[in-house]
Amino acid sequence: MQKNKYAGIFLFIILIFSLAACGSNQEEVDGESSNENEESTETTEATGQTEEQKESVQYLGEEYTVPAEVEDIAITGSMESMEDALVLGVEPAAGITTGGTFPEMFSDITGSTVSSGEKQQPDMEGLLELEPDVILSSTKFPEEVQDNLNKITTTIPISHISADWKENLQLLASLTGKQDEADKILEDYEEGVAKVKDEISDSLENQTVVTARIRGGDIMVYPEDIFFNSSLYSDLGLKVPEQIKNAETQEVISLEKFSEMNPDYIFVQFAETENADQPEALDDLEDNPIWNSMNAVQHDRVFVNVVDPVAQGGTAWSKMKFLEAAEEKLSNQ
Repeated sequence: MQKNKYAGIFLFIILIFSLAACGSNQEEVDGESSNENEESTETTEATGQTEEQKESVQYLGEEYTVPAEVEDIAITGSMESMEDALVLGVEPAAGITTGGTFPEMFSDITGSTVSSGEKQQPDMEGLLELEPDVILSSTKFPEEVQDNLNKITTTIPISHISADWKENLQLLASLTGKQDEADKILEDYEEGVAKVKDEISDSLENQTVVTARIRGGDIMVYPEDIFFNSSLYSDLGLKVPEQIKNAETQEVISLEKFSEMNPDYIFVQFAETENADQPEALDDLEDNPIWNSMNAVQHDRVFVNVVDPVAQGGTAWSKMKFLEAAEEKLSNQ
């Protein structure tokens, strides 16, 4: 009996030591797990954003990976994106300057913006130092420039074709969380087009309306889907002159050739910065007998800079402003 008593005590002591050993092992396991979690957290913080913090955006059939929350957008080469930023009230981290300063039309959104370089000359070093979340470049850039920009961060080449203006606006809206504002802009524009089209369709059915830009002292015309032409011919449905139909890109046209259209209405854009070597080009044009022989001039239907002369023409901002001008100038004749 005494022997059984000591055997029971011995077994009890062994059990206690076993439980203590298990507890010690569990602490080691928990400690290792905790250390692994801490190391994982440190690794995530060191490498920046995780896959869960990224998202894909679709634009003109291409897919781009950007941060889920885009804060710093750099715009270089794409004046179209500058205008979209203006109409959406987005202040870019970096934007395009002209002669080292931002054009006055962008003053509302460039208070804290730094220069990304001139329109055709990106400041690569400045962009690298800025470390933006995304860069909006231009489809006009050569492939080499695009490749260099992509080495800095995700770069999306923005179309300079007027027909893509809605997609351009919606891309910036999706990056900045302003989809509702973009939808309202598009809705208002379509309503405005329908109204103006109804007002002018009968009176301008057989009239010739053209837009021209004076650059480097030359008269420039554009294809029917470029510049403000997309508003006149695609949106408002006006007749397209043959000289405009035949234009393949921005083209210089002689005054003699331009006068062959004998337009009834002319919208002229003239920026001093684009005519620095020939600042009197517009005055010289207006004094030319050939210019004065056209219907538009004789009936006082030439309208100069109805929209800021820096405007691209084929963007939401440009189209909205031009539509207002078209309603005023074309429906009151």
